[in-house]
Amino acid sequence: MRQKSIWYLLIAMLTFGLILAACGGDPEEFEEEEGGDMDDDPIEEDDDAADDDEDADNGEDGEGADEGDDNGEAGEPQDGGNVNVAMYSAPDHQFNPIYYQSSYDNNILEFMFERLYGQDEDLEFYNILAEDYELNDDQTELTVTVRDDVEWHDGEPFTAADVEFTYTAIADPDYLGVRQSYADDLLGYEEFNSGETDEFEGVEATDEHEVVFRWEEPTVTPEYETGFPIIPEHIFGEMGVDEIEDAPESSEAGQIVGTGPFQLTEYVEGDQYVLEANENYWQGEPHLDTVTWQVVDQAVMTGLLQSGDIHGVFEPDGIVPADLEDVEELGNVNLYQPQDLGYQYMGFKLAHRPSQDVEDGVHDTDNYEPNEKLQDVELRQAIAYALDREGMVEGLLHGSGQVLHAPFPEASWAYDEDAPVRYEQDLDQARELLEEAGYEDVTGDGYVEDPDGEELVLNLEYPTGNEARERAALVIDENLEEVGINVNVAQPREFSAHADRVEYDEPEMDMYLMGWSLASGDPDPANYFESHAPYNYTRWVDEESDQLISDATSAPDAFEMEYREEVYADWAEHVSTELPMVFLWSMVNNFAYTDDFGGVTENPVNMYNDTHEWYIAE
Repeated sequence: MRQKSIWYLLIAMLTFGLILAACGGDPEEFEEEEGGDMDDDPIEEDDDAADDDEDADNGEDGEGADEGDDNGEAGEPQDGGNVNVAMYSAPDHQFNPIYYQSSYDNNILEFMFERLYGQDEDLEFYNILAEDYELNDDQTELTVTVRDDVEWHDGEPFTAADVEFTYTAIADPDYLGVRQSYADDLLGYEEFNSGETDEFEGVEATDEHEVVFRWEEPTVTPEYETGFPIIPEHIFGEMGVDEIEDAPESSEAGQIVGTGPFQLTEYVEGDQYVLEANENYWQGEPHLDTVTWQVVDQAVMTGLLQSGDIHGVFEPDGIVPADLEDVEELGNVNLYQPQDLGYQYMGFKLAHRPSQDVEDGVHDTDNYEPNEKLQDVELRQAIAYALDREGMVEGLLHGSGQVLHAPFPEASWAYDEDAPVRYEQDLDQARELLEEAGYEDVTGDGYVEDPDGEELVLNLEYPTGNEARERAALVIDENLEEVGINVNVAQPREFSAHADRVEYDEPEMDMYLMGWSLASGDPDPANYFESHAPYNYTRWVDEESDQLISDATSAPDAFEMEYREEVYADWAEHVSTELPMVFLWSMVNNFAYTDDFGGVTENPVNMYNDTHEWYIAE
């Protein structure tokens, strides 16, 4: 077996060689990557979310005055021109907030659609489309006053009816997306979603500029749950909810209508996407004429920044760690490095679904067929002990990240630095666990057989688009070979193809590499870990996990942050013991933009706040 130090040196040299080669050629085209949902990061749950003042104001009338620091050096704002921002995979062309799934579609959505609330650099609330709100004493009803000076891109007025329509759509029996979690705790959801009634009690526009949200039980996170991006009733109201996804108003340039400062007007698929300024934007006409999203290879982004061909890279891992030193030495580029709320992981496919039916936005766990290869928790723990995750962070990320021992990265308030279950690389411990569980090398070929004496081969799949993750697949193969586990590493696929295989439970898949970008508003892991949740891609069914997740958001105890921290610590310990996945690392985000790109708000959650203030200095 190869020496580990030589292997990491080879990986580092390979990465550097690819960067040099890519700088001399045309950018390669990659497909979408998961995470970073527009609605995943709507609003932060404040410790004092249930403000004693029932007429609490969330901010300064939507101005976002304290949203972060504008650290550009472009001088006074100027009108006109275009900025080029870069992403390394192409969108799926689903530009409707209730149906999109790719973070690359979200890059474009952020400029076109808006929420009731936003978050500043301290993750505090401020108003966007909301002007005021009032929360009742038991936190079951939130009355929101919406702004009366907002227009949609086509000139129609924005009203409370649009808010009601958006939430009713994602609660509708015919809704085909995966955003039900924003509605399923609202009053009357089950009756409405099942078709027992035609009226949804959970959300009601009581007049043109007032909407009331009602919950079945007291909610711990009222602002978070009312922070979904709003879509226009006058565009989609005459359609069936199941028709919205394929409507041209959800994908075609010039036909997508939002309230934001820019509108998608043209694109060359897989290459560039042009957003044109909304002259009638309610916060004032944008300085820029256009914003152009360009799809370029990660490896060439630094060179394009240096040449000025692109002005900003705001993808969470857009600047590859190997390029950081070069970026820092560029005289014309600002570097902003907040801690990421997401993480990379290796998932175990603990079960597969022979039927892909989804009812009411959840999966029927009785439909799961266990993957017998991975049912033994000691095997999963042995795999975790075999992985040199510290070496991955140092060798593949150049130290620009940290090993993750639990589902909450350091940037989350639920992070526990004293997590009791940790898997530092320990090959002897890995081999001991395998032996205790009955995994032995019966044939003498260097690889263990399963306890029944049958050949054990674990199939690992991963996507293109993220260089460190691609290299990690090779390192994982090497690490597991060292303890006698035979891994078949598949050829990488474009991300959209890989994501489909993960989502639809490719029968031959045993392990897969993916990443999640977690919600900034609240660390509630229900969408990713509850047994029946569609995003529970490992198909882990665990009653104790489900109960702890429920306990963490159940009033009245969950009104106390200390209680929630304790429950999440217990849940994280349980997850880390049972290991439906191995958490690999959480990155430091490397955002970069040129000195002539002004008005940029540095914000750890969303670099696209106040894009109407962006400008380019000629």
